[in-house]
Amino acid sequence: MHETIIMPSQSTLRPRHRRLWFLLFFVVFVLLMSARTAVSYYVETLWFESLGYGGVFWKTIALGWIVFGVFAACTFLVLYGWFRLLLRVAAPDLRSAGTMVIGSRVINLPVEGAMRIGGLVVAVLVALGAGAAMKAEWPRFALYWFQPQTATGPADPIFGHPLSFYLFTLPVWQNLSGWLLMLAVLMCASGVFLVLISTGSRLSTGGFDRSAPLPWRTFSIAVAFLLLVIAMRVYLGRIELLLQDHTVFGGVTYTDAHVILGGMLAVCCALIIGAALSALNWVARPRLRWLVVAPIPAVLCYLVVQIAAWYVSSFIVKPNQLVREQPYIAHNIDFTRQAYSLDRIAQHEFPAEISVEAADPANNQTTLQNIRLWDWQALRDTLRQIQEIRTYYDFPDVDIDRYAINGQTREVMLAARELSVEKLPESSRNWINEKLIYTHGYGITMNPVNGFTPEGLPNLILSNMPIQSTVKGISVSRPEVYFGQLSDTDVYVKTQQKEFNYPQGETNALTSYEGTGGIAMGGLIRRILIAFDRGDLSKVPFSDDIGTESRLLMRRTVQDRVNTLAPFLTFDTDPYIVVGDDGHLSWMLDAFTTADTFPYASHYALRDRPINYLRNSVKAVVDTYTGATTFYVFDTQDPIIAAYRAIFPSLFKDASAMPQDLRRHVRYPELLLKLQAQVYGLYHMTDPTVFYNREDLWTIASEVGLSQSGEQAAQSMEPNFVLMKLPGEKDVEFVDILPFTPANRNNLIGWIAGRSDGAKYGTSVVYDFPKTRLVDGPMQIEARIDQNAQLSGQLSLWNQQGSRVRRGTLLVIPCGKALIYAEPIYLQAERSPMPELRLVVLALQDKLAYGSTFEGALQSLFAGAASSLSSEPAASTPAAAAAPAGKAGPPDLNALISGAAHDFADYQRLTAEGKLAEAGQKLEQLKQKLEQLNARQK
Repeated sequence: MHETIIMPSQSTLRPRHRRLWFLLFFVVFVLLMSARTAVSYYVETLWFESLGYGGVFWKTIALGWIVFGVFAACTFLVLYGWFRLLLRVAAPDLRSAGTMVIGSRVINLPVEGAMRIGGLVVAVLVALGAGAAMKAEWPRFALYWFQPQTATGPADPIFGHPLSFYLFTLPVWQNLSGWLLMLAVLMCASGVFLVLISTGSRLSTGGFDRSAPLPWRTFSIAVAFLLLVIAMRVYLGRIELLLQDHTVFGGVTYTDAHVILGGMLAVCCALIIGAALSALNWVARPRLRWLVVAPIPAVLCYLVVQIAAWYVSSFIVKPNQLVREQPYIAHNIDFTRQAYSLDRIAQHEFPAEISVEAADPANNQTTLQNIRLWDWQALRDTLRQIQEIRTYYDFPDVDIDRYAINGQTREVMLAARELSVEKLPESSRNWINEKLIYTHGYGITMNPVNGFTPEGLPNLILSNMPIQSTVKGISVSRPEVYFGQLSDTDVYVKTQQKEFNYPQGETNALTSYEGTGGIAMGGLIRRILIAFDRGDLSKVPFSDDIGTESRLLMRRTVQDRVNTLAPFLTFDTDPYIVVGDDGHLSWMLDAFTTADTFPYASHYALRDRPINYLRNSVKAVVDTYTGATTFYVFDTQDPIIAAYRAIFPSLFKDASAMPQDLRRHVRYPELLLKLQAQVYGLYHMTDPTVFYNREDLWTIASEVGLSQSGEQAAQSMEPNFVLMKLPGEKDVEFVDILPFTPANRNNLIGWIAGRSDGAKYGTSVVYDFPKTRLVDGPMQIEARIDQNAQLSGQLSLWNQQGSRVRRGTLLVIPCGKALIYAEPIYLQAERSPMPELRLVVLALQDKLAYGSTFEGALQSLFAGAASSLSSEPAASTPAAAAAPAGKAGPPDLNALISGAAHDFADYQRLTAEGKLAEAGQKLEQLKQKLEQLNARQK
């Protein structure tokens, strides 16, 4: 016998080849993506380990992937198992649906196999999506697992749950309920799809039998599951009523407590009954009517609850709303004050007297000598002109702090000189310059808040390159700024290339990095992997400058650095520079824990994100040279940071471990004070009746400031740091301040200060001003400046012919038993971005004084001397105050006439020359002489 060999046809081989090529392509793609991820993880590990936080990285990865794995696996098992169950029930109908008769030929399409593959693909994709979504929420699950075991905070007054339930447990249940609802909806949707296919198949074949069991029985399980999940959501919704905000207050209302809470519980029970009815289709003969009837009890309950709630709200609550809602308003006030630490604020009465003597200048010299005259924006513009030295340097920000100068604590302003590669000349924009040579900024500037040179420029304590100091005991030993606010590029240090340090005449001073920061480049393989991850694969492995000892400095911006290490914290956007006793520079940054599930507390926006709990629990410190980053815990009572410390014990240190030279520069966060002031404006009213009627609503005061368009306009005041002696205190303190005005009015009503020093750090104090008389607010002081004849005339004159007046921040400072107002006024040429101080305006409640120097204005304010306008800048000799009447003899008549003529001639000459400031001075002198001549004639 001969064997017959049947060769596979070409049509049989082609699909196999296509499948093989597709499989090969998929494997290569997966390997490439896996390799890139593996390299990224490898470099991330090196970076975290270089900072001493390798364990933090791997624990973060482990927590995220555990959450991903658990939810992805559960999602896949549930969905794919459900799909398989549906396919098994609907298999006969699917086979029938896949049979086609064309003429005499019968073609069987693999519908069942396609559905099985489709179900597998959908289950995998949904599982991956659900796992990824839950992976992003790993902090919630980690906080739940590592939450403090001891009860924290008071129980809520409605359900009696402890605070830990709302901060740690409720968020997890919210996530789980959302995940279960997604599964239930997908199960129901797939069940409906299979039922429609089965029904369509039977109708198309003409063999539809009403008694034949369609997949209703299996579909009933999905409906029952969906109703149970909805019941769970409704039950959680009862608790979430404590988190809702209403027009007058937040939390559970009278209607909620007496109708909605009980009604929602009834809806839960109705949903459970509906789920039981739906489940009957599984244990009994399947009937469509049971599925239709299942949700009806819940719908009826819901309608009854809504009607009852409308009735109670309209006819019981609204006619007597204050009486009905009073206990619930009290709950909202109490818990909101706890959520934002308003219950820690001390309140004091402040008389705000109007006399000069009430200011008690003799006993408040430190406060007066530290009144800030330099506006930070004006100072930054000036520093950019006189201290940038080269176009590629920049001063992105100016910080305010306190330092010991000649044995006294003085308030100063500091600015770091950072390098911006974006400002390098276009011809110098190449890889070597940007990555190896121009690697860092250099030095800082420091100046007293009220110090000026005779030219109206800042009186600098630290300046220039190399850094020069004018005060013994303040110096910088490590001026290089490798890590800052503008350092957003990777650089390679310890290379064969010398780094640019600072310009030095015709040449440049060069340096090499001597620190231990960054990732060691190591051998060739390691360099290739690092270069691949950082996008420098075409440069680093082939560079002769980069060797085994070279180091990569990455994530050099302060914000990027701390956010990568602790992404679960909310960081202030404004780090500030600190000079240590050893001359090293560090950045300090405030970090916050937040939540939006604090019971009965109203929500406020923090960077467009609603929160109702805020704690400044952590201070982050970043070394400008090495990049070493340390997190210090300052609020041990915060349960959220306690949980994170349990998760990452190596990431956090106690506040007591902070070096003293850094501890002296810890300050009350501006972001915290601003939000607290916003909340306090409403929630200082602790009486429910007053709160309900908004009888004493406060807002943050407004001032005339520089808008984003560069124009002077009214805007809310920002927190300001001042060094002062608080009323009733003996010691000078560094405080963060904000004044309050009544809503829709401009007079002052209160003043809040966040304290920064010693044992009082983190506490706040509010001074309530008298409500029986008017206390001028910042806008009213601005109006008094504009209404002063001499001042307004001079300002109008300066605002002409190529110059403009620029007003600084108006400070409101308690001094003795009075309030003192201080505002610097600058003159800035339109063609020059550098402002110069021309006037200092000081005011009390019933007196306004000004001078070309702070000393002159102060002398005029407290000595009763008349102020004089001078064209000289601020730090020239203090403006001489006119002698009090009776202390000198009257001037000679001929001398007055001659002087007036001389002043008039000088005025005409100076006006013609365009020297408007000097002309304004001569005009004022002419007016004074003419007034004296008129008095003589009388």
